Amino acid sequence: MKWLKRIGLVLGVLILLLAVVPFFISLDDYIPRIEEEISARLKEPVKIGGLRAAALPLPHVTVDGITVGKTEDIKVGKVTITPDFWSLLEPTKVIKSIEIEQFILTQKAIDKIPAWTKTDPKQKQEPAAMRVESITINDALVKLDKASFGPFDAQLNMNSSGDLEDASLATQDGKLKAYVKPDKSNYLIDASAKAWKLPVGPAIQFDELNIKGVATLKGANLNYVRAKLYGGTVAGKANVAWQKGMQLKGNFDVNQVELKPLVPLLSPGTNVSGKLNAKPVFSANAANAGQLMNALHLETPFNVQNGVLYGVDVSKAATSLISRDGGKGGETRFDTLSGHLVMDRGTYRFTQLNVASGSLAANGNVTISPEKELSGRVNAQVKAGQVTAASVPLNVSGTVQSPILLPTAGYLAGAAVGTAILGPGLGTSIGTTIGSGISRLFGGDEEKKEEKKK
Repeated sequence: MKWLKRIGLVLGVLILLLAVVPFFISLDDYIPRIEEEISARLKEPVKIGGLRAAALPLPHVTVDGITVGKTEDIKVGKVTITPDFWSLLEPTKVIKSIEIEQFILTQKAIDKIPAWTKTDPKQKQEPAAMRVESITINDALVKLDKASFGPFDAQLNMNSSGDLEDASLATQDGKLKAYVKPDKSNYLIDASAKAWKLPVGPAIQFDELNIKGVATLKGANLNYVRAKLYGGTVAGKANVAWQKGMQLKGNFDVNQVELKPLVPLLSPGTNVSGKLNAKPVFSANAANAGQLMNALHLETPFNVQNGVLYGVDVSKAATSLISRDGGKGGETRFDTLSGHLVMDRGTYRFTQLNVASGSLAANGNVTISPEKELSGRVNAQVKAGQVTAASVPLNVSGTVQSPILLPTAGYLAGAAVGTAILGPGLGTSIGTTIGSGISRLFGGDEEKKEEKKK
């Protein structure tokens, strides 16, 4: 039994030495050489805070405080590298795992990735001297120019040839999960989300989101996009390319999406409610992902049911000829609101507008500038009992926060002349009818001129 105790004592001392000795072996002398080699490869300054080795529970090396770039475009809290000890004697060294903690990637780093990963086609490809079996990323964060994505965790597994076998990503709040699997030269994508907000652009929240598609090193074809949001559904497809800047195009089918919580996200200050049906076709070309929304071009017919236009009373504007408030501060309820929308770089052009409710019918064209200023013309008819008034042409002005609808000068002039000649009532009615016709005549010419300018 004494020999057993002695062996146990020897093993205990050996384990203690393996655990303690690495703390007394400094690897700091290697840091400048490692920094120099990585900096030369990336053509960016690289700094390493600390480097140490340990033997337990498996032999591994830990690197602390890594930064890349003059403005710290990449920051890594800690990297733990665990090699296959016996492979160190073989021509191809095997790294069993690389664990990365507290990884921060900025927009500047994303923009530089194509240059960092670029290879010289004339350079002879040598057999890999090292193979990594798995990479684990914990507590990662991507910081874009005006937004961020994360924190999230990711796992990459490689096959015996060192090529990617599969990859998975999940946000730490569990709202988004994504899975990627190579398929020859492509990558199959399967992503799903619940109660998740877009990290880039408008903070649209999805009750459910499912995306499937195929990606390459140059872009992705997302041929299956299905979402539930704001009481309705969206289905369609999209293509994204990132070889030279960012390009986006696609089309969706929107059904019964409630506008009241959604519209302020897309156009701050605009307030409208109702169930939207639309078939948008969109495209964008920008330098990076953060600029895509500003470069977006979208066209769609649309139909909104049982809603309210907040901030303006079209009926009041059409019937109160002597009022100068332009229907401000009220609201317009409608059964249907339909038309065609073209959105281009922050400008919204609504054409073929038609508004219908029990007592109101209106049509026209309205433009919202990038500064949220309104312009256009609306022709309104208001029904009182069994009598329908003549069409009243209204000039649209003001802003989305404070819209103004006022009768045109021609319409008011006709009303004034008719009243003066024939008196109130019949004279006013005949005068406004004539004035309305004159306004439509000249207004139509002006609208045609505007269309030619566009």
